Amino acid sequence: MNPKITGTMVNYYFHCRRQCWLFSNRVNLEDNSEDVRIGRILHALKAEKAKKKEVAIESIKIDKLTPEYLVEIKKSDADLEAVKWQTLFYLYVLKQKGIKRKGRIEVIEKKKKDHKIYYVELSQDIINQIKQLIIDIHELIEESVPPKPIHKTKCKKCAYYEYCYI
Repeated sequence: MNPKITGTMVNYYFHCRRQCWLFSNRVNLEDNSEDVRIGRILHALKAEKAKKKEVAIESIKIDKLTPEYLVEIKKSDADLEAVKWQTLFYLYVLKQKGIKRKGRIEVIEKKKKDHKIYYVELSQDIINQIKQLIIDIHELIEESVPPKPIHKTKCKKCAYYEYCYI
């Protein structure tokens, strides 16, 4: 099995390797998650407002592509590191297609009026890290069993919570 790596897989790898393994091996509990539903609604509303739909290229779905930026929209900056690497991965995939952009992460907090914006860019060092990351994710998801649960506070909001705490 050598599936295409997706942005979601990259995000989950940084957030929780067990979540990455479960998702990548098609154990899908996300449809039961209130947080996932809220995220999808925010994406739909933002896309409606901008009158642009997400862009799909191979195994990735980009929220928005402007002449200068690849824009990733999130409902929270609770795990900014995971979102940063997801966005950098998207930039890497685009670069492989001859499309050069900078990354812009827009965080739309549901209880706050203002939203936060973060910027990321590819460098040769980051490209090398992404190449290794792709190898690491393939090795993880090819394991016969998932990693053990991490049992952290953030787990309570995870779509896979029930799978890890039964």
